[in-house]
Amino acid sequence: MRNQIHREITPLQEDDCFLVFDRERNLFNFPVHFHPEYEINFIANAKGARRIVGDHIAEIDNLELVMTGPNLYHGWENYKNEGRELLHEITIQFPRDLFDHQLLHKNILKPIREMFHNANRGILFSQQATEMASERLKNISKKRGFDSYMEFQSLLYDLAISREQRLLTNISFQKNNDFFNSDRIEKIYNYVRDNYNKKIMLEDTANLLNMSIVSFSRLIKQRTGKSFVDFVNEIRLGYATRMLIETNKSISEICYECGFNNISNFNRTFKKKQTCTPSEFRTNFNGVRNVF
Repeated sequence: MRNQIHREITPLQEDDCFLVFDRERNLFNFPVHFHPEYEINFIANAKGARRIVGDHIAEIDNLELVMTGPNLYHGWENYKNEGRELLHEITIQFPRDLFDHQLLHKNILKPIREMFHNANRGILFSQQATEMASERLKNISKKRGFDSYMEFQSLLYDLAISREQRLLTNISFQKNNDFFNSDRIEKIYNYVRDNYNKKIMLEDTANLLNMSIVSFSRLIKQRTGKSFVDFVNEIRLGYATRMLIETNKSISEICYECGFNNISNFNRTFKKKQTCTPSEFRTNFNGVRNVF
C-alpha cells in the first residue's frame, strides 16, 4: 500500500514565501500525497467528496477549509460527488521556515505557533472561519508581491484565533508529536508511545510522576480532555491506523501488536473513534487509488 501514497515535489523554491493555486475543475484527480510544506486547502462546490488526512477519512460538505502540517498524508477523492458542478479549489503551500524560530516564539505570534503545532494532526476549520477566509483567499490569489504576503500573514493570524477548530488525526499518527506542550504530559505520552504494545497500568504510569491515581487521572483529563484509558487507546489507534495504511499485516496481527487484548475490543474501540471497522477503514483507504 505504501506506493499508493504519492510524495509531491512542490514548485516552491528556496527563496519563495508561499505559492497559491487557484483552479476550477469538475473532479479531483490527484492522489493522496505528502510534502514537507504546510498547506491550506479551500474547496467549494464538492459536496459528497471525501477528505483523507492522515488516518482520518470523512465525507465533506459544500465548503471546506483544512490545514495540514509537513509530511502529513492528505487528499480529496470524488466519492459521491459526480462533478455536476465545477468545484473551486484554492491551495496555499508554504515552507516550515517561513517564520524565523525566534520570531515565531514572540508572544504576539503564539496563536500562529499553536496552529502550526496543531496542523501536524490536520485542522478542519469551522464553517464561519471558512466563509471568512474564502474571499480573502481569492484576493490573495489575485494580488501580487508584498500585498499578497501581508494579506496572507493576516489570514494566518485570523485562522489561528478562529473558534471551533477540529483536529483530524489520532494523537500518535504523526511520529514526532509535540501537541501537548507540557513536560509532564510529554513524559506520559513518551512512556505510552514506547510501551503501547504492552499492558499499561494506570498506577504504574501515575508513579512516573510521583502522583496519586486520583491526581494523575485529573491531570490527564484536564490536559487532554480524555480519560487515561481513552488517552492510551487513541495512541494505540494511531499506530493501528498507520499499520492499516502502510502494511499488509492482518487485522489480528495489528490488534495484538498495538496492545489490544482481543479482536472484539479492538474492533469496538476502533469503530467508536473512526466510525468504521478496521477492515472497512483499510478498504476505504485502498479506495484512494481511484483518485489517479
